[in-house]
Amino acid sequence: MTPPASAVPDHPAATGATPGGGCPVRPGGSAVPLSGPEFHTEPHVVYRAMRNEHGPVVPVELPGGFPAWLVVGYRELHQVTSDGELFPRDVGLWNQWGNVPDDWPLLPMVGRPMPSIYFTAGAEHRRHAAMVGHALEEVEHFELRQDCEELADRLVDGFCERGTADLITDFAVPLPVLVLARLVGFPDEDGAQIAEVLRDLADGGPGAQEAHLRFGEHMGRLLAARRAVPGRDVASRMLAYPGEFTDEEYVLDLMAITAAGHLTTADWIGNSLRLMLTDDEFAVALSGGRHSVAEAMNEVLWEECPTQILAGRWAARDTRLGERSIRAGDMLLLGLGAANTDPHIRQHLSTAGGPSGRGGNGAHMAFSHGEYRCPFPAQEIAEIIARTGIEVLLDRLPDLELSVPARELVRRQSAFLRGMTALPVRFSPVRPTGDFS
Repeated sequence: MTPPASAVPDHPAATGATPGGGCPVRPGGSAVPLSGPEFHTEPHVVYRAMRNEHGPVVPVELPGGFPAWLVVGYRELHQVTSDGELFPRDVGLWNQWGNVPDDWPLLPMVGRPMPSIYFTAGAEHRRHAAMVGHALEEVEHFELRQDCEELADRLVDGFCERGTADLITDFAVPLPVLVLARLVGFPDEDGAQIAEVLRDLADGGPGAQEAHLRFGEHMGRLLAARRAVPGRDVASRMLAYPGEFTDEEYVLDLMAITAAGHLTTADWIGNSLRLMLTDDEFAVALSGGRHSVAEAMNEVLWEECPTQILAGRWAARDTRLGERSIRAGDMLLLGLGAANTDPHIRQHLSTAGGPSGRGGNGAHMAFSHGEYRCPFPAQEIAEIIARTGIEVLLDRLPDLELSVPARELVRRQSAFLRGMTALPVRFSPVRPTGDFS
């Protein structure tokens, strides 16, 4: 078996940390535990300290004591994501599998070798990507916007007469899952159940494993329903795509599409609304018309990208990266949020436009990069959902304001995903627009 990263002299986990034993932060280059409140409050400060102490490739420790490398340099991240042969997204290469317990909370996020678009590499990944890409490319954007407007109006109608709301639980979280559920083929009434499953899955807590099983069961029932009665939805188009795919492959790809698009889009909406309510310059940008909304939302992907850390890539052979010795099978975590704050790239973007100089520049890493990046049709779908939702909300409730001090806002307790747990607001009550039943 390939030697574990904890046995590699260049990784500080070799200085005494073993899986399950913990690895304290100590001066002199010890592995950084990938947990703690600083990741929830001031991640930019954490990333800057990591760069100063360790350089662009940081030795880190995952919960349970598992060693990994966090790539925080923009150039190094570009290198990793551009080389799918040296750094494939092939979780089967991980040299820690002998130590991973079946109930490890991060297992659903890291994944096991399985036949899906997200957990395959090389030709097998391209086979899945072609089928999924075709199904998503066929999504009609005008109809998608109409669906987003209808569902956003329905959500606003649910609280608009109260004069108060929590924009996360009442709007930002349910909107993407309702749209995506309809998009892949679920009836609207199933949206709430899918949202609950995805929330449990993304939090990576004790219920993540059970949530993953429930998620697969939902997709299995959808697949059977669409095989019996095809429709104009993603699941039906996947079934109609030429090629031999098993039911397991269809189910896993549908799970990947929905999971990848739900919470990240919800956090894109929530982070945009938080900035609008706490940053005067950003609020002006969002209120300046459709073009300004697009630029302002792009700025959020630079400053507050929903996926801060993405698992991952695995080294196919021994190599070097950012002056670090990487051994075959080592896990590399993609520090998307950190790369976006890398001073080497930021200094070149000061005149790009937008609220902080980057609103018109799409070189951020929010959707990753390279062969395994978020497919472009999926990026377009996420942008339509988030942008349409924000436009509907601002049109319906133009005098939104926070109902608590900004310092009391709380973020999700995760180093991997950046989003709000709540966003309480008040506004002038308005009448519902109508009955959408």
